[in-house]
Amino acid sequence: MFLVVFRNRKRANLDAVAYDAEAMRMEQLARMQPGFLSFKGYVADDGEAIALSEWQDEEAALAWGMQEEHRIAQQRGRERYYESYTLFACAGPRIHQFERGKS
Repeated sequence: MFLVVFRNRKRANLDAVAYDAEAMRMEQLARMQPGFLSFKGYVADDGEAIALSEWQDEEAALAWGMQEEHRIAQQRGRERYYESYTLFACAGPRIHQFERGKS
Protein backbone atom coordinates (compact mmCIF):
# COMPACT_ATOMS: atom_id res chain seq x y z
CA MET A 1 0.00 0.00 0.00
CA PHE A 2 1.09 3.58 -0.69
CA LEU A 3 -0.39 6.37 1.40
CA VAL A 4 -0.78 10.03 0.34
CA VAL A 5 -1.82 12.72 2.81
CA PHE A 6 -2.65 16.15 1.38
CA ARG A 7 -2.82 18.66 4.24
CA ASN A 8 -4.06 22.12 3.25
CA ARG A 9 -5.55 25.47 4.14
CA LYS A 10 -7.91 27.15 1.69
CA ARG A 11 -7.73 30.83 0.78
CA ALA A 12 -10.26 33.00 2.61
CA ASN A 13 -11.67 34.37 -0.64
CA LEU A 14 -11.94 31.17 -2.66
CA ASP A 15 -14.97 30.40 -4.83
CA ALA A 16 -16.38 27.54 -2.72
CA VAL A 17 -18.82 26.38 -5.41
CA ALA A 18 -16.04 26.11 -8.01
CA TYR A 19 -13.71 24.41 -5.52
CA ASP A 20 -16.32 21.84 -4.44
CA ALA A 21 -17.13 20.99 -8.09
CA GLU A 22 -13.46 20.54 -8.91
CA ALA A 23 -12.82 18.46 -5.78
CA MET A 24 -15.73 16.17 -6.64
CA ARG A 25 -14.41 15.76 -10.20
CA MET A 26 -10.91 14.93 -8.94
CA GLU A 27 -12.25 12.31 -6.53
CA GLN A 28 -14.37 10.78 -9.31
CA LEU A 29 -11.35 10.71 -11.63
CA ALA A 30 -9.03 9.28 -8.95
CA ARG A 31 -11.45 6.43 -8.28
CA MET A 32 -11.14 5.42 -11.96
CA GLN A 33 -7.32 5.25 -11.86
CA PRO A 34 -5.56 1.87 -11.80
CA GLY A 35 -4.30 1.10 -8.31
CA PHE A 36 -6.75 3.39 -6.47
CA LEU A 37 -7.84 1.90 -3.13
CA SER A 38 -9.61 4.58 -1.08
CA PHE A 39 -10.15 8.27 -0.39
CA LYS A 40 -11.36 10.20 2.67
CA GLY A 41 -11.40 13.89 3.49
CA TYR A 42 -11.50 15.63 6.85
CA VAL A 43 -11.77 19.26 7.96
CA ALA A 44 -10.66 20.42 11.41
CA ASP A 45 -12.51 23.04 13.45
CA ASP A 46 -9.78 25.57 12.57
CA GLY A 47 -10.33 25.05 8.83
CA GLU A 48 -7.31 22.90 8.09
CA ALA A 49 -8.23 20.05 5.73
CA ILE A 50 -6.72 16.64 5.08
CA ALA A 51 -7.31 14.45 2.06
CA LEU A 52 -6.12 10.89 2.58
CA SER A 53 -5.76 8.53 -0.36
CA GLU A 54 -4.52 4.95 -0.48
CA TRP A 55 -2.98 3.42 -3.59
CA GLN A 56 -1.88 -0.07 -4.48
CA ASP A 57 1.72 1.09 -4.84
CA GLU A 58 3.90 4.15 -5.42
CA GLU A 59 3.70 3.75 -9.19
CA ALA A 60 -0.10 4.09 -9.09
CA ALA A 61 0.07 7.18 -6.85
CA LEU A 62 2.69 8.81 -9.08
CA ALA A 63 0.61 8.07 -12.19
CA TRP A 64 -2.34 9.82 -10.54
CA GLY A 65 -0.13 12.79 -9.75
CA MET A 66 0.81 13.04 -13.43
CA GLN A 67 -2.69 12.51 -14.87
CA GLU A 68 -3.34 15.44 -17.24
CA GLU A 69 -6.65 16.70 -15.84
CA HIS A 70 -5.31 16.33 -12.31
CA ARG A 71 -2.17 18.34 -13.23
CA ILE A 72 -4.36 21.17 -14.49
CA ALA A 73 -6.40 21.07 -11.28
CA GLN A 74 -3.19 21.15 -9.21
CA GLN A 75 -2.10 24.34 -10.96
CA ARG A 76 -5.53 25.89 -10.52
CA GLY A 77 -5.39 24.96 -6.83
CA ARG A 78 -2.14 26.87 -6.36
CA GLU A 79 -3.51 29.86 -8.27
CA ARG A 80 -7.04 30.05 -6.83
CA TYR A 81 -7.80 27.79 -3.90
CA TYR A 82 -4.93 27.08 -1.49
CA GLU A 83 -3.24 29.37 0.99
CA SER A 84 -0.81 26.55 1.77
CA TYR A 85 -0.44 22.81 1.55
CA THR A 86 1.90 19.94 2.39
CA LEU A 87 1.85 16.56 0.71
CA PHE A 88 3.11 13.52 2.62
CA ALA A 89 3.67 10.22 0.81
CA CYS A 90 4.97 6.91 2.09
CA ALA A 91 5.22 3.30 1.04
CA GLY A 92 4.62 0.51 3.49
CA PRO A 93 3.44 2.55 6.47
CA ARG A 94 3.45 0.79 9.83
CA ILE A 95 -0.15 -0.27 10.40
CA HIS A 96 -1.77 -1.18 13.71
CA GLN A 97 -5.42 -2.19 13.65
CA PHE A 98 -8.08 -2.87 16.25
CA GLU A 99 -11.61 -4.17 15.73
CA ARG A 100 -13.85 -4.92 18.65
CA GLY A 101 -14.87 -8.56 18.75
CA LYS A 102 -11.90 -9.81 16.73
CA SER A 103 -8.73 -11.24 18.22
